[in-house]
Amino acid sequence: MKKITMAMGLICALPAAWAANDALYADFKAMMDSSFQSNGIAGKHRMYQLDFQKACSGEKDPSKKEMQAIEAAQLKTIRYPADGKYLGDWKEGEKIAISGRGLTWTDKTRFNNGGGCYNCHQLSHKEIAYGTIGPSLQDYGKVRGSTDEIIKYTWGKIYNAKAYNACSNMPRNGDAEILTEQQMKHLMAFLFDPASPVNKK
Repeated sequence: MKKITMAMGLICALPAAWAANDALYADFKAMMDSSFQSNGIAGKHRMYQLDFQKACSGEKDPSKKEMQAIEAAQLKTIRYPADGKYLGDWKEGEKIAISGRGLTWTDKTRFNNGGGCYNCHQLSHKEIAYGTIGPSLQDYGKVRGSTDEIIKYTWGKIYNAKAYNACSNMPRNGDAEILTEQQMKHLMAFLFDPASPVNKK
């Protein structure tokens, strides 16, 4: 138990050190490489931080200039629907928002993942269990309307939240291929459709 506790303490302390010591990160990466293996759709690459993730896990927050550079780069990753249609079926969107499953080594495909949206957000008027890491999205469409600007912004936020907040806790659902384009359309409908329990009591 003592060894496990020490190892966990080291892992928790490492992110801050990585930002200041590339050699330490290289050693840690080599250790992880030799200790884990990819299995099915669960690849080892998930364990390693991308450059912008490293910048957001150091002892100090990135500077305003660094944040702006990260956001500009991430904004370029966003792909909007080729058919110009942003809204799917809100009932399917609700299922995706509730589900947190997927992306494990036992899953045969990455095309049926859940969004896990309730882990961080309040959404439906009928749901009483939700996280508060992110802002409440209840009455999202009702309050914000559905102008082209807000529709496009919301799509971008779901696709890659780092484009709007470099150190956002929100997953890069589209950019990291967690959700498909159709799944994101369903989530958009869940947020905007007047009949959705997000907007209707």
